[in-house]
Amino acid sequence: MFSRLDNAKSLTINQYKIVSAAIIGDMLEFFDYFLIAFVLAFIIKPWHLTALQSAIILLSSGVGAILGAAIWGRIADIYGRRSVFMLTVLNFSIASGLLYFTPDDGWVFLSVMRFFVGFGVGGLYCVDLPLVQEFVPARLRGVIGGLVTVFIPLGVMIASAFAAFFTNTIGWRGLFLVGLVPAFFTLVVRAWVPESPHWLMSQGRKEEARRSIAWALQVPAGSLTLPEHAPKQELGSWFDLFKYPKSLAVSWMASIGAQTCSYGITLWAPTLFVLQLGVTPAEAAKMFLWVTLAGIAGRIAFSILSETIGRRPAGILLGVGGTIAVLAAGLLHDKFIGGVSLFWLMIVVGDFFYDGGFAVIGPYMAEVWPTRLRTSGMGSAYGFGGIGKIIGPLGLALIIGASDVIKPQATIDAIVPSFIYFAAWMAVCACAFLFFGFETGKRSIAEMDATERSAAE
Repeated sequence: MFSRLDNAKSLTINQYKIVSAAIIGDMLEFFDYFLIAFVLAFIIKPWHLTALQSAIILLSSGVGAILGAAIWGRIADIYGRRSVFMLTVLNFSIASGLLYFTPDDGWVFLSVMRFFVGFGVGGLYCVDLPLVQEFVPARLRGVIGGLVTVFIPLGVMIASAFAAFFTNTIGWRGLFLVGLVPAFFTLVVRAWVPESPHWLMSQGRKEEARRSIAWALQVPAGSLTLPEHAPKQELGSWFDLFKYPKSLAVSWMASIGAQTCSYGITLWAPTLFVLQLGVTPAEAAKMFLWVTLAGIAGRIAFSILSETIGRRPAGILLGVGGTIAVLAAGLLHDKFIGGVSLFWLMIVVGDFFYDGGFAVIGPYMAEVWPTRLRTSGMGSAYGFGGIGKIIGPLGLALIIGASDVIKPQATIDAIVPSFIYFAAWMAVCACAFLFFGFETGKRSIAEMDATERSAAE
C-alpha cells in the first residue's frame, strides 16, 4: 500500500489539503515570529535600548525555539504528528497575542513572551515538514517539501507590510494582536489533516495506516493491500540519534550555519537599514520587502534544484553562494551604484541563498532519519541550529559594542567584521553538505525504514 502512495503520478485533492495546511501554518508561524524585527525598529530609540537589551529581545525566541523543537519533536514521535501540529499553532499564536499587553519600556516582558512564541515556532517547523513528506510520493518529496517552505518568507513579507502600512493606525502593539489569527487555523488543521500513515505503521496500527493512505489517494481502503508483517517499531531513546553520526553531523551543522546567518541578518536588517542608510523605520520595512522576495525566489529555485541536481549538490551551492554574498555585503556596505546601496543589494542576493536554501535544509533534516526518530531527529537538528538564533543576533550586538545605546557611529565600523562572522557560518553550512552529506532523493520512506530495520537486525 505504500508502493501505491510512492508510485502515484500526481497529487490528489486531499494531498493538496495536507500541503496547503502546512503552507498556511508555516506562513502564519513566521508572520508571528518575525514581527519583532519590525517592532524593534519602532521602539529601539524611544525606549533607549542598548544593543545588549535589543539582542536579548531578539534571541529570547531563539532560546524558546531550541527547547520547543527538541520537546515538541520528541512528543510527535511518541504521540503522532497531527495533535502536535495543532498544539504548536496554538502555542505560538496565543503567546504572540499576549504581547499586546507589553508595558512601556517593558523589554523584559517582551523577551519572556517572545520565548514562548519561539517555543511554538520551533515545534511546528519540525513536525509539519515530516507530516507532508509522509503523505507524498517519493519522487516529489524534495520539491513538495521545498515548496512548503516557499511561503515562509511570505509570512515575513506580510509582517513587513503590516509594519510599513498599519503601524501608524493600530500601533506596534496592534501588530502583535494580529498574531492571534493563527489560533483559528487549528480548526482548519482539525478538519483537513489526518495522522501520518508512516507513523501509524511504526506503531503497528496498519489498518489505520491503510485508511490514512486511502484518504490521501482518495481510493477505497479495501483496494489497498495490507502488509503481512507490520511490527511496531521500538521508539528507543533520544540518544539513539547518535547511532546515525552522518545524519547528526550534516543536519546539525547545516542547520546552525544557515540559522545563525539568516536569523542574525534578518532580525537586525531593518534596524541596520535605519542606522546605516539613514532611512525611516517604515522605509526600512519597505526595503526589506525586496529581501523577502529574494528569499521566496530562492526557495522556489532550490526546491527544484533539490530534485534535479540532488540534495547534496544543492546544499553545497546554497552554502557557497551565501558565503560570497554575505561577505560582499560587509565589504561593500558603504558603496553605491547609481544611488543603489550595495549593502542592501548584497543582502537581497544573500537572502536568495541563505534563506532560499532552507527549501533544501528543512526537508533534508527530516529525510536523513528513520520514521521512529524522524521528528526527534529533525527537532534535535533544528533545535541545535536554534543556537544560531541566539549567537546570530547576539554576535552582531557584541561586535558593535553591547554596552552602548545603538547609534550610527557604533555600527559603521563594525559592519565588516559582523558580516565576516555571518559569512563564516554559511561556510560551515557548505562544509556540512560537502563532507557529511549523502543523497536521499528518490528513495521512498518505506525503503529507508526497511534498510534501517535490516541494519538494526
